Amino acid sequence: MKPRVFAAFVAPSLLMMLIFIAAPLVSVFAQSFYVTQPVFERVEVETCTPSFPTAICTTETKSRPVLDEAGEVQTQTRYVGLESYRNMLQLDRVGEALSSGRIGQILNIDFWSALRFTLMFTLITLPIVIVAGLAIALAVNNAVKSLRGPVIFISLLPFIITPVIGVLSIRWLFIGDGILTAFLENMLARDIAMFAQGWTIELMMLFYRVWHVAPFAFVIFYAGLQTVNQDTLESAIVDGASRWQRLRFVVIPHLGPLITFVALIHLMDAYRAFEEIVGFSSQSHVISLQWLTYDLLQPDDAGNRAISRASASAMLTMIGVVILLIAPVRRAWREHKGFR
Repeated sequence: MKPRVFAAFVAPSLLMMLIFIAAPLVSVFAQSFYVTQPVFERVEVETCTPSFPTAICTTETKSRPVLDEAGEVQTQTRYVGLESYRNMLQLDRVGEALSSGRIGQILNIDFWSALRFTLMFTLITLPIVIVAGLAIALAVNNAVKSLRGPVIFISLLPFIITPVIGVLSIRWLFIGDGILTAFLENMLARDIAMFAQGWTIELMMLFYRVWHVAPFAFVIFYAGLQTVNQDTLESAIVDGASRWQRLRFVVIPHLGPLITFVALIHLMDAYRAFEEIVGFSSQSHVISLQWLTYDLLQPDDAGNRAISRASASAMLTMIGVVILLIAPVRRAWREHKGFR
C-alpha cells in the first residue's frame, strides 16, 4: 500500500483519537495539579431581634462567596503540585498503619479500599471468564448441529443485555424477598440478608461479571475452534492422545492469541467496574476506583466539586490499567514476533 493511501486511511482515526482520547487525558492530567475554589470574603453581619423598649442587636463575622457582575460566584485556581495525589493516597496514614501492625486500617482510606476491591474483582473474574467461555465454546462445538443455533442464542443473551439492566435483574433476584433469597431461606430454614454484608455483595458482583462477560469469551473461542487444524487433531487421535491431551497440547496453544486478546479486553473493562456499584447500591460496603472518581465529581452541599482529586483518581486508575496490561501485551508481542 502506498504511503499516501495508508495515510488517507489512518488519518481520520488518528484525528479522532487525538480529539477524544489524547486531548481529554492531557486535560485531566493537567487538572490534577490545580485546585479551583470559590473566593470568600469576611463580612460583619448585624442581627437585631425585637425587644421592648429597644431592639437587641448582635454583630458577628461571617464568610460569604464573592459574586461577580453577573451574579456568579468568583473562583480562583492555584497550582498545588502533587497535593491531590497525596490526599488520595494518604501515604502517611498508610505508613502509620503498617508500622503499628494494623494493616486493616488501610482499607478505611477510600482509595485503598477501592483499589482492593477493583484488583480482587478483576483478577478473580479473569480466569473464571476464560475457563467458562472456553467450556461453553467446546460444548457448543461438540454439540449436534441442529442444537448449535439455539444454544448459541441462549448463551449470548447475558452479553446482549444492557449492563445496568443485567445488574438490576440480579439485584431483584436477591434483594428483600427476591425469588432466590426466598428459595434459599426455605431451603436453609433461616433468614438471609444478601445486602447486609460486604462479602455477599462482592460475591454477587463476581457472579454478575462472569455471567455477563463469559458469552463474549465464548464467541471469540468458538470462532477460534473453527480454525483448528483437523489434520493435527486426527494425528493426535491416531497417536493415542486423550481428549484432555488434545485440548492441552493442540487446542489451547492454537487459541493462545485469542486467550491473550480476551484477557486484555477483560482487564481493561473489569478494572473500570462501575455498573455493579451503582446497580447493587453497594457504596456503603464496596466501592471501585471508577466509582470513586465519579463520587468526587459530585457537588457537595455548597455546590463545589473536587475536580483536582477526581483527576488524580482518574490518572491513578489509568496507571493501574497500564500496569495490569504489561504482561498480556508482552505476551501478545512475543506471539506476534513468533508468527512473523
